[in-house]
Amino acid sequence: MLPSHPLLVPTYTNMLRALTAWLEKSRSQLSPSNADALMSARLADDMFPLASQICFTCLQAQEPFFRLRHEPLPDRLNRLTEIGRNPDQTLVTIAAAQTYIAESLTYLDALPPDALNGRGNCEIELALPNGMTFDLSAEDYVRDWAIPQFYFHLNTAYAILRMSGVDLGKADYVAHMFSYLRS
Repeated sequence: MLPSHPLLVPTYTNMLRALTAWLEKSRSQLSPSNADALMSARLADDMFPLASQICFTCLQAQEPFFRLRHEPLPDRLNRLTEIGRNPDQTLVTIAAAQTYIAESLTYLDALPPDALNGRGNCEIELALPNGMTFDLSAEDYVRDWAIPQFYFHLNTAYAILRMSGVDLGKADYVAHMFSYLRS
């Protein structure tokens, strides 16, 4: 059974809002130039920097809705992919990253509840830039690729911010849980 709009949209929305808050915290804790310099920070030399991790998090929050409906990615997502893959060619500031996140949230908020109805049996061809291609059912794609990829880039962004000295903790990661807190 395909995880549907009621699962994916709130999951992505909660965590994109958390990402926005983390960037705001970094901005409040550091000088503007030091905060923007974080965008080039990496966990390891062979990993993409924070700017790319944010671009890819935003991409992964939207891409499943296009793939599952067999629609081409819009130009704005193709551009986000290019910025993420070529971070040294585009200056990405915290303000720009916040814009990417806001655009992602706007897209998710506008999705109708039936956006994925009838897509549970579709097949997804996932072709990666390195030449590998995967053939997946819709359920396999969501479970084994879409959600894990989103969290990989989100968690890497969190780790880069923590490693760079931004004061973040578990409460920042799951801030949405406080709406369930018992009085």
